[in-house]
Amino acid sequence: MKVRLAVAVCAVAAFASSTLHAQSTLDAVKSKGYVQCGVNTGLAGFSQPDSRGAWKGIDVDACRAIAAAVFGDATKVRYTPLTAQQRFTALQSGEIDVLARNTTWTVTRDTSLGLNFVGVNYYDGQGFMVPKKLGVTSAKQLNGATICVQPGTTTELNLADYFRANKMSFKPVVIEKLEEVTNAYFSGRCDVFTTDVSGLVSTRGSRAPKPADHVILPEVISKEPLGPVVRHGDDRWYDIVKWTLFAMLEAEELGLTSKNIEQNLTSTNPSIQRFVGATGDIGKMMSLDNRWAYNVVKQVGNYGESFETNLAPLGFERGINNLWTNGGLMYAPPIR
Repeated sequence: MKVRLAVAVCAVAAFASSTLHAQSTLDAVKSKGYVQCGVNTGLAGFSQPDSRGAWKGIDVDACRAIAAAVFGDATKVRYTPLTAQQRFTALQSGEIDVLARNTTWTVTRDTSLGLNFVGVNYYDGQGFMVPKKLGVTSAKQLNGATICVQPGTTTELNLADYFRANKMSFKPVVIEKLEEVTNAYFSGRCDVFTTDVSGLVSTRGSRAPKPADHVILPEVISKEPLGPVVRHGDDRWYDIVKWTLFAMLEAEELGLTSKNIEQNLTSTNPSIQRFVGATGDIGKMMSLDNRWAYNVVKQVGNYGESFETNLAPLGFERGINNLWTNGGLMYAPPIR
């Protein structure tokens, strides 16, 4: 009897699972009328609510761009703030449609979690920040230091690997929420704060009482390509999110901005004609309107505009996040 009951329960679970996944993410998004986007609980420049509760940042712009591509309306998006430990479960369970939360693309995450990274919207690397008064000028001087770090991140593993490789020891202070870990650092509970360099620049620029009192050390100890993530098994949604990111990059390369794209609807440049939907059926290939890319740039802007609006005011430089034509790594496959 127990065996039959177990079989019955498994059959119901299997049916429920197949029913859940029978509807594509695009159909589900269109049905509810908005994109549910997982974001950071609050990282200036990437995803953070302003004083009026409106979310801002380059990851937020990625979410808005997807909504613009799907609905022709960048406002049709809702945000789910997630900690590092919550983010993957939220995506796997279907609580969110896409994760745009300064998340590092690794082979383990891309192959074993049932997830797909669509591309990179910020190339980063892990670093260390220390109070200037300590007189530390190199990470090699941190032997025995107390270091604040968030759990459930690549940062933890990189930190342990770096200290082991350099035959140094450290005392970890592990705190899940970003606000709490930064408070611990600024209150002196730890000597060092380690995370992606982007997070250090953001934290110093937006949270430090006196930014000049804190130094980001020169060592970058890892590769941290950050980008949006979707679930395995839904190629149409994967295509939409991926090419929306590429559209923002391609627009910058073509010189298309939120201010001039409307006048380019009548451009004679074949690449621009395809981009704005004046020729071809690229949108229809993805079950979108042919003006999907036009809507993204008109309502959200190109990648450069997003960077200048969200990151440049905090002291970020384009560096390797520049277009390939300007010596950076940002590169979009041809939209044709």
